[in-house]
Amino acid sequence: MIVVCEFISPSGLQRLRQAGMEVYYDPQLWQDRPALKARLAQATALVVRNQTRVDADLLKAGPHLKVVGRLGVGLDNIVQPDLEAAGVALYYPRGINANAVAEYVLAALLHLARNLVGAAAHVAQGGWNRTAFGGFELSGKTLGLIGLGEVGLRVARRARAFGMQVVASDPMRLPWEMAVEDLEIRLVSTPEVLRSAQFLSLHAPLTPETRGLIRAETLALMPRGSYLINTARGELVEAADLVAALRSGHLAGAVLDVVDPEPLPAEHPLRGVDNLWITPHIAGLSAEAQEAVSLRVAEGVLHLLGVA
Repeated sequence: MIVVCEFISPSGLQRLRQAGMEVYYDPQLWQDRPALKARLAQATALVVRNQTRVDADLLKAGPHLKVVGRLGVGLDNIVQPDLEAAGVALYYPRGINANAVAEYVLAALLHLARNLVGAAAHVAQGGWNRTAFGGFELSGKTLGLIGLGEVGLRVARRARAFGMQVVASDPMRLPWEMAVEDLEIRLVSTPEVLRSAQFLSLHAPLTPETRGLIRAETLALMPRGSYLINTARGELVEAADLVAALRSGHLAGAVLDVVDPEPLPAEHPLRGVDNLWITPHIAGLSAEAQEAVSLRVAEGVLHLLGVA
């Protein structure tokens, strides 16, 4: 049996069932851990997104598990040493939603530069103040990237097409790599990225070193009037310090697609900040990306089960 406890596209679900496997699908099952454990008793595969914590406790409930499929690229909810100890394989579609996330970052950049939403709301309320909503151009501005993986490179390519200068930090990249050279990305230290970036976009994984990376000390390095975009992980940003920087005017604005915790509680300090826009972790959720993720994970899980 394959247990799918979070949302999968209809095409992905159909592919699993076409292989002749019994599939139990309940996209809300992750919310009831005892019920999920009961379903795992006879399961050979488990398919999750980012809400299900897969650890030793859960794996004990699935003595026949052979593979866990992750519908997405982040692995924060997967305790990989526990999978290894249990002899359970992991499949996830590395980089498959990178285009969707990169396009979201471009949308955020354009939103911060031109404020179409604010201008449209102004007109809807009867206004016609053209000078208040002229905005500014991205061309000639500096975009800083922390993390230059699958998403970061795609963001850099799109930013360069808009005439932006790109600086980036990533310990896994070398300045003479073809992608870095072709896009004319300047690789520098993280503090130098912070000091240079008029727009800062985060694309680093969550690690002990990156947790709380954006905090009062690092925000102070950024130019006054700069902007922050985070599509990586909410834990990279200290919420209270970000709010202070936005309210003081040190940062002119921020767009967050990820927060900590998710969903955002009603009384969270990030709520009610005028120059902060928060979306519900949608950057990688384009229709095309979801189809691709679901089909790729279905194929990967079936392959590891030996029934593809």
